[in-house]
Amino acid sequence: MIIINDIISTLSSEDQERFIVYLDRKNRRNDTKNIQLFKLLAKNELSSKDICLKLYGSQKKDAYHALRKRLNQSIIDFIATVNLDEEKAVDMQIIKFILASRTFLLHKHYKIGYKILDKAEALAQEHHLFPLLNEIYHTKIQYAYAEPSLNIDDLILKFESNQKNYYLEDQLNIVYAKIRQAITKLSDKGEFISFQKLLNNTLKEYKINITEYMSFKSLYQLMKIVSISAFATNDYFKIEPFLLETYKVLQTHKNKEKQLYYHLQVIYLIAYTLFRNKKFNQSLDFLDIMHDLMLQKQRKFYNPFKLKYNLLLALNFNFLNQQAKAITTLEPFLNIKHSDLESLLDINLSLVMMYFQERDFKKANQIFLKFYHTDKWYIDKVGKEWIIKKNLIEILLHIELQNIDLVESRLLSFKRNYFNFLKEINQQRAITYLGLVHDYYRTPEKVTSIEFKNKVEDSFEWIGAQREDIFVMSFYAWLKSKMENQDLYKTTLDLIKQVQQELTIT
Repeated sequence: MIIINDIISTLSSEDQERFIVYLDRKNRRNDTKNIQLFKLLAKNELSSKDICLKLYGSQKKDAYHALRKRLNQSIIDFIATVNLDEEKAVDMQIIKFILASRTFLLHKHYKIGYKILDKAEALAQEHHLFPLLNEIYHTKIQYAYAEPSLNIDDLILKFESNQKNYYLEDQLNIVYAKIRQAITKLSDKGEFISFQKLLNNTLKEYKINITEYMSFKSLYQLMKIVSISAFATNDYFKIEPFLLETYKVLQTHKNKEKQLYYHLQVIYLIAYTLFRNKKFNQSLDFLDIMHDLMLQKQRKFYNPFKLKYNLLLALNFNFLNQQAKAITTLEPFLNIKHSDLESLLDINLSLVMMYFQERDFKKANQIFLKFYHTDKWYIDKVGKEWIIKKNLIEILLHIELQNIDLVESRLLSFKRNYFNFLKEINQQRAITYLGLVHDYYRTPEKVTSIEFKNKVEDSFEWIGAQREDIFVMSFYAWLKSKMENQDLYKTTLDLIKQVQQELTIT
């Protein structure tokens, strides 16, 4: 069932205003309440019961549900119309050309038919619309007998070349889907996966040569596939050169301006990778580009990307010693609803981390209490890695709040639910870390001793400045701040600077 509130949350303020105008034009009766209902739902302040009472003065459930149903359909019609008018205008024009040309060809008006097909071909080539080009060439070849001056061999070569591009685009889409599905299934089972092996085998299976000429969409798909490897292995450093080199190709791509959605996705992938590689200023540079793109086409894609953009912006600020700026960036999103649930949850968890780092444990706990769903619910929505991070933060938070009983119960629960999974995915470090946290919790007075420091050094294995995960470093910083009796946020930033210096030297 499509929830109308979720649909409305995807509309920008400009789209909401345009939709109201759309409804006003559509309405034939002065007594229709659809505009009033839309405005109330957009504010998201009242329950369905209260909205019904406000609209009708009583609980007319049947009338209210019927009105919601009509409004839901109107929003879908509006979005479809907007997309046809804006994003798919070229596609529709080409389809009209093809249909018109076939009518003329059928009635033996061959010259007119082919002139229209030539227009369609030029437009489809400009926008790299391979499926439509396939139809154009198919039609031209079908009626080639009626045009003696036509070089059919050249036409066949064009057709075959286009089919390669069309096929590649489809195959990359299949590869992407299969890899994502494989990772999800294996991750759910707690099984270790060699991404590189999976990628190589899948590309080999579908006979894809990644050096082959690709469309804008295909290049994006390839970048996305490669980025999954970084997510699976936590090795973002390895993929950075590939993403930046591919972006150079995209910058000169003819279809760049026509593929704003994919362009935004690409910029975000690069900005996120640079952040994970501790290159915060470079990440901010790409976020500036991303924001400019979000404002294009009357902010068409502003709302779908605003959570991702602001979250990454705030995380960069946080590790650039601009914590107050980071917090004020994210706070406006605390109590909103949005279709991008994953980013919304990440924003809340990031704010918990930021308040925690500045020792405002009360505020951190207030936000944390909003995570009232079960672990299974969060795993289904955002995966096991997220829930593990959430549980680790919760244990540290209860230690700082001196919630003794809760610390013990959360430690036992975490061990019971996730230790086997962490072992299976080769994340023994998380288990080791939690053991050290437990040692500190039991005997906090020993944390500054040489003995404890040596135990930490011997137990905690680093994987090098390039690959070391920034969030892992943040967790370690808490333990280090206790050992050295220093401010947590300062300790975190010092660790990051140390790694950045190592990267500069190498």
